[in-house]
Amino acid sequence: MSRLVDEASLPSELSLFDAVEAAYPDELARAREALGRRLPVLVECDKELVPFFFKCLRDRMRADGARLLYLDGRPPAEGPPPPGGVLGMLLAQLRDAVRGAVEQRVVVLPHLDLLATTSGGLTSEAREAIALLYENPNVVCLGFRDPSFPLPDVLVSLFPRRVGMVGIARDRLRHLVTQRESRKLGRGLDVYALYKYVSGVNAVRLRRLLAALDGEDHPEDPSRALAALRGATLAGELSVPTIDLEADIGGYAKVKRRLREEILDVLAIKERTSDPARIARIEQLVPRGMIFWGPPGTGKTLFAKAMASALGAAVLVVSGPELKSRWVGESEENLRRLFLQARQSAPSILVFDEIDSFAAARGTFTGSGVEHSMVNQLLTEMDGFRSNEMVFVVGTTNFVESLDPALLRPGRFEFKLQIPYPDADDRRAILGIYDQKLELALSPAALEYAVRRTGDLVEGEGTRYSGDHLQALGRALARRRLRGAIEGPTEAPEVERALTEMVERPELTAHEERVVATHEAGHAVCALFCEHAPPIERISIQGDLGGSLGAVRFGDPAHRYVVTRAQLRDSICVLFGGREAEALLLDDLSVGSERDLAHATAIARALVEQYGMGPTELGVRRWIEVDAPSELSDDARRGIERAVVALLDAERARARSILEAQRASVEALRDLLIEKKTLDRSALGVFAKVGASAGRA
Repeated sequence: MSRLVDEASLPSELSLFDAVEAAYPDELARAREALGRRLPVLVECDKELVPFFFKCLRDRMRADGARLLYLDGRPPAEGPPPPGGVLGMLLAQLRDAVRGAVEQRVVVLPHLDLLATTSGGLTSEAREAIALLYENPNVVCLGFRDPSFPLPDVLVSLFPRRVGMVGIARDRLRHLVTQRESRKLGRGLDVYALYKYVSGVNAVRLRRLLAALDGEDHPEDPSRALAALRGATLAGELSVPTIDLEADIGGYAKVKRRLREEILDVLAIKERTSDPARIARIEQLVPRGMIFWGPPGTGKTLFAKAMASALGAAVLVVSGPELKSRWVGESEENLRRLFLQARQSAPSILVFDEIDSFAAARGTFTGSGVEHSMVNQLLTEMDGFRSNEMVFVVGTTNFVESLDPALLRPGRFEFKLQIPYPDADDRRAILGIYDQKLELALSPAALEYAVRRTGDLVEGEGTRYSGDHLQALGRALARRRLRGAIEGPTEAPEVERALTEMVERPELTAHEERVVATHEAGHAVCALFCEHAPPIERISIQGDLGGSLGAVRFGDPAHRYVVTRAQLRDSICVLFGGREAEALLLDDLSVGSERDLAHATAIARALVEQYGMGPTELGVRRWIEVDAPSELSDDARRGIERAVVALLDAERARARSILEAQRASVEALRDLLIEKKTLDRSALGVFAKVGASAGRA
């Protein structure tokens, strides 16, 4: 079966009234049936659709002998109009219709939303309109409401039957395109390709858009006509981004592969499929709700925009906190309006930035409680999607574990994509993109230095470098080149200056600098001679690593997921290296080893109490429970403390022994640090060779 519709089967001409009849036969039938049973009906549709839908419904109901009274707020032909403008006229007409009605009739309110729209509380017009509508039981109301406007619940409750129309159904689209318009869209009407861009447009607007199509007949590539339609269907603040997943986002190969495999490739298969039954099956497979989670600045919203670009979808990014309102019901109304915009502009992606601000797990809220209602409204709107609508919802968060489990179950936000801090390969690719876009002219050495340097913690923040930090680095380099009118390549010193020139660093005296350099040299030399310690990436005494006066930064260990006793004991030894170097070379101690001691003690205690790696006389068991402390005897407590102290003493003695044997290396490294302030892996080569020759892998 082909997805193309033969041109000859399409209508040659189509009025707006005929289009509404063709697009909404089920909705017209439901409204007619309810009114025939004397049940009030509320029709939710765009304003431009109201007069056409009403006429089609009126023609059907006249055959049933029903009488409809249309209250449109027009001034009387004779006599002065009542005060209050259109609202005053509407209220006057409503009073006459309700209080003057003897026979049964249907009162049509095409502007019910304008009459009773609220903003934080009921207006006087809304209160009077509600009272009038409840006054006469012989009056059956047919109300029209634009979905963009809120109505008070007390008024909505008056209508037991509701008919909603957002866009059109795909199986009705073939009845809304004329033969002339089909020729502008290629050879044969591809309903599926067209529906992708007009699913959220009402029948009246669609007819007006199609009637305005121009261009040649039967083009080989109908993309120009489809693009014109696409631009005309964007609602509100939505726009179609132009971000290429590969060209504009560096690195993150695993993230991109998962996004392609789970979403983009599946939808691409749908686009190439001709069998409508298979298309319907594929549409059931695509997740509509997605959670992109990871640290700040890693590009969660950027990935959502890249996905939108690949799909030709519009994007609307909203901040979670901005949706909340102090007025009852207004937060939910804000959500409803956003979803309406997204559906009217399909294909679209609605991005909720910081979704955890209102969708945290129940029982954890500290606000007014409106969050519960917002979560319910969010789920209600998502459940209302048609399966063939190309509307996706992306929630971004830094704390995926804090989200309400009701959101994360299959069928809702079932697709979860982690976007972590960039690793070395990712940073290299990201910096390469900014190198091209900002014309940084980074030399190969400068690029590699920037990759290694951004593996450290961000000075003054204590976090790792994200994509936003790398962009800031590129912009800083570009400004320096612009100010200095630099034409040649950018080298590593320029990268370092761009990273550090605006950072407030402590100014050490010569004596303080010597103490810090001795301390860090002790850590480094112990690491070089501990077989299971990770490799050293960088040493600094400038106060630019983690907020300390000095620090040694290590690379990733050879085995990242399995931690052994030997690794933990080597960690303790390295932690003691700074303190023991001070005692050996300075014959004094500073308080700078406080955190080292705390960390070493925590590791030793974990070895004994949690991992069962204490002395054999203690036995192999877990001595401390996670949830509640164990009831231990005094002898057991004393045994544990002796084991922890013995372990710390043994590793401190090993650190002292290494430093005494390698005193010349410690002094040489200390002096080099005082001279250079920072040393990277390449500058440590000679010391690493010494360690390797002594058995350090």
